[in-house]
Amino acid sequence: MPSLKIAVAQINCVVGDLAGNTQRILGAATKARDLGADLLLTPELALCGYPPEDLLLRPDFYRACARELTALATAAPLPLVVGHAEECAGRRFNSASYLVDGRIAATYRKQRLPNTDVFDEERYFDAGDAPGVIDICGVRVGLAICEDVWQPGAAEAARAAGAELLLTLNASPFHMQKLARRHEILRQRVAGTRMPVIYVNMVGGQDELVFDGASFAIDAAGRLTHQCPAFVEALMLVEYHDGHLLPGEVTAMLEPEAEVYEALKLGVRDYLGKNGFPGAILGLSGGIDSALTLAIAVDALGAERVRAVMMPSPYTAQMSLDDSRQMAQTLGIRYDEITIEPAMRTLATMLAAQFAGTAADTTEENLQARIRGMILMALSNKSGAIVLTTGNKSEMAVGYATLYGDMAGGFAVIKDVFKTFVYRLARYRNGISPVIPENIIVRPPSAELKPNQTDQDSLPPYEVLDAIIEAYMERDLSGGEIVALGLPERDVRRVVAMLKRNEYKRRQSPVGIRVTRRGFGKDWRYPITSLYSDEW
Repeated sequence: MPSLKIAVAQINCVVGDLAGNTQRILGAATKARDLGADLLLTPELALCGYPPEDLLLRPDFYRACARELTALATAAPLPLVVGHAEECAGRRFNSASYLVDGRIAATYRKQRLPNTDVFDEERYFDAGDAPGVIDICGVRVGLAICEDVWQPGAAEAARAAGAELLLTLNASPFHMQKLARRHEILRQRVAGTRMPVIYVNMVGGQDELVFDGASFAIDAAGRLTHQCPAFVEALMLVEYHDGHLLPGEVTAMLEPEAEVYEALKLGVRDYLGKNGFPGAILGLSGGIDSALTLAIAVDALGAERVRAVMMPSPYTAQMSLDDSRQMAQTLGIRYDEITIEPAMRTLATMLAAQFAGTAADTTEENLQARIRGMILMALSNKSGAIVLTTGNKSEMAVGYATLYGDMAGGFAVIKDVFKTFVYRLARYRNGISPVIPENIIVRPPSAELKPNQTDQDSLPPYEVLDAIIEAYMERDLSGGEIVALGLPERDVRRVVAMLKRNEYKRRQSPVGIRVTRRGFGKDWRYPITSLYSDEW
C-alpha cells in the first residue's frame, strides 16, 4: 500500500534573511530525516520570509532567491517542498518548489492572490494558472498556497489532475478566532475534493503581524487528525497510508485571552530580536495599560531586558506610586522615578506670556505627556532600548492619546487591544501568577493629568465605546446601523466623529501588534482629509 511520511516544518522565518532561512529549513530537514520522514513541507515564502512587501519589486531580490533555492536543493538531506518568490520570463510568482536529488524537480505557482485586509499580493505577483501535482513515494500529491484553499477552484483542479492528498503552504497571520475559521475553510475544501489535507503555517512576528503557526491535518472525512501548538516552532510528522491520514497528536486550542497574550508576547520578542534592540523601556503610570504592557514585555524578553520609569506629577496619586513600585519589585525589573514637576514649572514660565488671558485646558495636560515622552526617548537614545508605548485600541480610535507624548515610542504593544479586553488580559495574566496589583485592575482608569480625573469624564463607558468602535471599524456598519443595534445615538455620533477626526494622529503612531480582524495598520487605509458623511 502507498505510504508517505510528511514532516511539517512550522518555522519562524525572517524577511530578507535568505541564508538564515535556508539554515532554518535545513535544520528542520535534518530532524525530519532522523524521524524517518519522506518529505519536509515548509510554509509559504519560507525561503524569503513573509510578507517581503516592496522587496518584491526589486529584480535583485528574485535573483538572490533563485541562488538560495538552488543551494538549498543541493544541500537538502531529504526531499522538500519549499515556498519562495520566483521570477520567470518577466513574470513574478508566489511559488512552491519540489526539491529532490539536488535539483528543482517541479514548481507550483499560487493561483489565488489575496488583496484584502493586510494582503497586497496583486501588487507584487502574477497568478499561476495550472495545478501542481507531484509523485512522492507512489502518492499523487497536490500543492496549494494559502489563499488557494480559502476559495474553491485550485484544490478541485488538483484533484481533477489526479491528486489524492493536498499539501498547503501558508503564511496566515493571526487574529482572534482565526484557527477555528481555518479549520472550517479546510473542511469545505475536503468536502469538495474528498482529499485529506496537510496545512503548514508560518510562526513568528513580522512588524505588526504575528503568525501563530498552529499547523494541522484533516482527513478525508473532515476529522482533525493533527494539531500543532500555536506560537512556537514545531516539527509535526504526519503519516499517510493507504489513502488515509493516521491519527496523531491534537493540541487543544487556546482560550481567547491565552491566544492574544501569547500573540503579544511573540510579537514583542520577535520585533526586538529581529531588529536587534537590546531591551525595552516604558513609562509605568500605575494604570492598567502600562501594567499589562510591562507584564507582556517581561514575559517576552525577561526581566533583565526591561526597564520601567515612573514619572509622577503633582496630580499623580500615591496609590499609583505604590502600585508601580510593587509591580516592579514583583517582576524584578529596573525601576526608576523621575518627577516631571520641575519641567512643568519651567514650561509654564516659558509659555506664560504666550498663554496670558487663556484658561488652563488640555494644552497643559498634553505638556505633561510630552515631557514624559521626551524623557523616555532620551533614555532610549542613551541605552539603545526601544520605547514601548502603552496606548490601547480604544484610545487610538478616538484620539485619547497625546501626539509626541504617550504616543512617542518605537513599538505599540497593545495598540490593537480594546480597553475591555485589556482588563481580561490582566486577569488572565494574574491567573498564571499575580504580577499586576489588584488596585490597578479595580480602580477607575485615569490619565491623572488634572485633579480627580477619570477617563469617563470625556469618553462613554468602555463597554459602549468598544462596541461602537468594533461595529464601525471591524464590521463597516454605518452610524445608523450601529444605533439600530441598541447603542445610544449620542454616543455613536460622538465616537464616530472622534474616530474620523483623529486619523492624522494614528498615521504618526508606532507600528503595533495586530490581534483583531482589523487593526489600525495595513488593513485600515482611510484618508486623513475626507468630508464623507455616514448614513444615519
